[in-house]
Amino acid sequence: MFAHICTEDFDQQSLYDELLAQSQPTPGAIVTFTGLVRDFNAHGPIEGMSLEHYPGMTEKALLNLLEQATQRFDLAGVGAVHRVGELANFEQIVWVGCGASHRQHAFDAACFIMDTLKQAVPLWKKEYQHGEARWVAVKSSDEHAAMTWLTPSKN
Repeated sequence: MFAHICTEDFDQQSLYDELLAQSQPTPGAIVTFTGLVRDFNAHGPIEGMSLEHYPGMTEKALLNLLEQATQRFDLAGVGAVHRVGELANFEQIVWVGCGASHRQHAFDAACFIMDTLKQAVPLWKKEYQHGEARWVAVKSSDEHAAMTWLTPSKN
C-alpha cells in the first residue's frame, strides 16, 4: 500500500509497477484511474487551479482511506497519488490503482476511493477564473457520491 502527496507530475507506468510489486497475492485484476484538471467549472472556463494540504495529516488520511478500501474490497494491493501546488488545465492531478483477485472488486474499490477522497482527505482547492482565485466549496454531488457507499448494498 502506498500514498504519495507530491508537487511534481507522476508517471503512470511507474505507479502501476509499484502497485504490482507490492500486491500480495499477485492480483488477477488491476484497475487504475487518472484524474486530470478540467478547463471549466459550473461558471465557465478556468485557467488552472492550486491545491493545498496539511502535511502529515493529508498523507495519513489518504492511507486510512486506502486501508478501508483494502479491507472492504479484499484488495491485494492499493496505491494513490494526489498532487498539490499550482496545476495547469489538463495536468494529472490524481492517480488511484487497485489490485484484486477479481475485476469487480478492483473497479468497486477504485470508485469507492475516488468517491470518498474529497470527504475523507484534507485537500483544499482554489480555481482561477477571469484572473481571480476562488476557493472551491464541496459540491452536493460529491457528498452524495460518498454517502452512497454507506449503504450495505454498495459492497
